[in-house]
Amino acid sequence: MRKRLATLSVFVLMGALAPRVGTSLEPEAVGQVATLPPVGDHWVWVPDRVLEHSVLFDGDDGSVLAALASPGALTPKLPLFARSRGEFYSVDVDYARGTRGKRTDYVTIYDAESLQVVGEVVLPHPTSASNTSLHHATLLDGDRFLVVFSQFPETVATVVDLEARSVRAAVPIAGCAGLYAVGAQRFATLCGDGTTLSVTLSPDGTASGTARSPRFFDVIEDPVSMAGVRLGAKWLFVSFAGQVHAIDYADATPAPADPWPLASAGERSTGWRPGGLQPFALHRSTQRLFVLMHQGEPGTHKDAGAEIWTFDVAEQARVGQIEVPNLAVDFLGPLLELEGFGLSLLGWVVPNPGAHSLAVSQDAEPLLFTRNGELGAVAVLDATTGEHLRSVGELGISGPTLGVP
Repeated sequence: MRKRLATLSVFVLMGALAPRVGTSLEPEAVGQVATLPPVGDHWVWVPDRVLEHSVLFDGDDGSVLAALASPGALTPKLPLFARSRGEFYSVDVDYARGTRGKRTDYVTIYDAESLQVVGEVVLPHPTSASNTSLHHATLLDGDRFLVVFSQFPETVATVVDLEARSVRAAVPIAGCAGLYAVGAQRFATLCGDGTTLSVTLSPDGTASGTARSPRFFDVIEDPVSMAGVRLGAKWLFVSFAGQVHAIDYADATPAPADPWPLASAGERSTGWRPGGLQPFALHRSTQRLFVLMHQGEPGTHKDAGAEIWTFDVAEQARVGQIEVPNLAVDFLGPLLELEGFGLSLLGWVVPNPGAHSLAVSQDAEPLLFTRNGELGAVAVLDATTGEHLRSVGELGISGPTLGVP
């Protein structure tokens, strides 16, 4: 990977030094105030950990629509969208003196049309962060409660009442991590003993009960990824070796089903396994599960995937296979102002680095989005046919996640 990065750096430097001949810029009109239309089916958030913001773009034409700042976070958490309230929520961190001083964690509330800040809720505990920060915050069904994960000084789930714009509770979830909505007043978390814990809230947002599942995975032999995907009352969690665990949260006590494998015995023997940072996406109405796959040894669960395998969850069977577009070309091509033959030549020279992340829209004509965590480009594919429709090459510098509002 370092060799690849070095190669990419050379190209970036070449692009930066290349003379821009014959280009002219039109004067930009200033003082313009724009608003967003209703949230589109094919919009997607692209967080950038270097630029400390999340860009919103339209997968239909690649146009950039907006950006939300998220300074101070290791990785910006994906903005959450409450359709019934017409609001976006961003879990943010601020230090009194830039990178030091008193820390304040808070939820910023944005109007979804104007992106004006319309509210803020200060959190009592420092919010957690990770390489991806996936599932460190979740919006429960009904859009009233937002829950935020914290690990210091104790492991708690902080419940924010969005109607009252206030914190309602800090629910202890010691030994567990990640937050997964399973109802209007229920959420779940994954635990280090191989179980999952569901937490039920009272109408006022305080905790009223918990229930723990039987042990369904081995945290040493084959842990599951926190990057779960939701299917109604169920969540699907995929293990590092490629076992799919479906957990049903319909009843008070979570119920795991027997796991099923992504790869055949022959494919597993040649090293095929899931890999990436957000390597799973689910189209709920068709129950199509998209997984980034690569060939590697145990411990390579964060490696980029060279292929996207498609599964029918109901049949527990693979139904498609897509080659990941060369995102290095998509990123470097616009920087080097290459088109036509020059772009093709770049594709022959630069190896395909694969992809780390997936997201899929939920409409009847779904789009599949994929990115490499070290490149500021996103590829847009037809989720049904796998056709590479377009790529957007200037969406930032680096980031591990994608999110459809």
